[in-house]
Amino acid sequence: MPKRFRLTRRFPVAMTEDGYRKLRSFAAEAGLDEGEALSFLFENFDSVTDGEMLAMRLRMFNSELEARKR
Repeated sequence: MPKRFRLTRRFPVAMTEDGYRKLRSFAAEAGLDEGEALSFLFENFDSVTDGEMLAMRLRMFNSELEARKR
């Protein structure tokens, strides 16, 4: 029997415009709203990410983060 889909947590999220555009695009292609799309991505995080690529991209993002905040 499938798990019931309940949204149990709501939290404010700050995103870049580029990140939000990609989220909206992904959600639309998948037929989901943005909250459902985020739930899907985080529930299936290990299977939808490449661990080595994720680590490299995270290092790049962190190295550019301070400059992007200005």
